[in-house]
Amino acid sequence: MSADFSVVFALYPRLTQLDFTGPLEVFAQLPQARIVLAATQAGELTADSGVTFAGVRAIGEISACALLCVPGGYGCTAAMEDAGYLEGLRRLAGGARYVTSVCTGSLLLGAAGLLRGKRAACHWAFRELLANFGAIPDPARVVRDGNVFTGGGVTAGIDMALTVMAEIAGEELAQAVQLGMEYAPAPPFDSGRPEQAPPQVVATVRRQFERRWSERLAAARRVGAALAGSPTSTDPFAPAARSATLSGP
Repeated sequence: MSADFSVVFALYPRLTQLDFTGPLEVFAQLPQARIVLAATQAGELTADSGVTFAGVRAIGEISACALLCVPGGYGCTAAMEDAGYLEGLRRLAGGARYVTSVCTGSLLLGAAGLLRGKRAACHWAFRELLANFGAIPDPARVVRDGNVFTGGGVTAGIDMALTVMAEIAGEELAQAVQLGMEYAPAPPFDSGRPEQAPPQVVATVRRQFERRWSERLAAARRVGAALAGSPTSTDPFAPAARSATLSGP
């Protein structure tokens, strides 16, 4: 690693804070890591939980980075059509050694044209939207395709970051960081994926996501059309598609 290994987190309003802070906890422990928070506008930025982050730089003023990380969140729908934000992603990814995302952050990599022909992970409820950008949806928790590493849902960001850390600095350091965090998941319920959760729980969560599905689908189609000539996407909330979504793409 170089003496200055810059890690840029490309943020936006109403991101999910754990999508950001999970990988941050790992990447901050890389040797010579320099963490940079960036967004379309400099200043403060508020996550969907109401937590506010300060010291955010304007993404247009950052010339390069070694690692780019894009979190997901409620605000990703608007960010998919933020031209300045997407241009920042394209420019930084062009020179980065590693391009990463968490949850619906992969939709933003896709919207920036960075996932054409690549396999990518995403939150299970929105994974199929990746096809609008020419990406190949993959149900794995962490997916690598070249120098692009994508994590599935929110907590997969920690797994993704440890995977990337092992690639950069070796498995021993990654294991030591995992031990230091006591990252040994043992959830109280076996309901972390739709294939495992009780049907009534899946139905409840689907109803929650349905409220933003149409808006996100429309945005993905608009951006995808501009990128690659009106690709289509399957709506997993349509009655005919629900069972297929439960078993993955």
